Amino acid sequence: MTGDEQQARRRASAHAAAVHADAQRKAREAQQRKARELVAGFVRDVTARGIAAVPLTARGYGGRHRYRTGLRGWYLKPDRSIAVGTDGEFYILSVPDSALARVRGARLAPTPPPLTVGEGARDGETLPLADLLRLRLDRPLD
Repeated sequence: MTGDEQQARRRASAHAAAVHADAQRKAREAQQRKARELVAGFVRDVTARGIAAVPLTARGYGGRHRYRTGLRGWYLKPDRSIAVGTDGEFYILSVPDSALARVRGARLAPTPPPLTVGEGARDGETLPLADLLRLRLDRPLD
């Protein structure tokens, strides 16, 4: 194989990789848009039904302590590991253990909501986000 052929093959390979990466990015963005629409619809529906938002707490990584977050919203799972805030954002309620956070509270950043909750987790409990949100509308957690 000549040097020109090798260069052409490398360019073709790099182009194919870029096309593939772009397609993955577009698919991820479309999934995130759909999930955000589901969460926004949930906030509208839960508010319309008069289901009160509760103060959200986050669990430390060690599992022993819960920390105030200053956020209000609705827990989605009985273990209180994920929630939707009144601000329409999706939160994973897990933070590093911290003595300072026990006093001041923990600060959480919203996370892009997944279309499938629990995917990749070791407990095997996966559920489509739409089904979980519908379940919480019908049976809210305290």
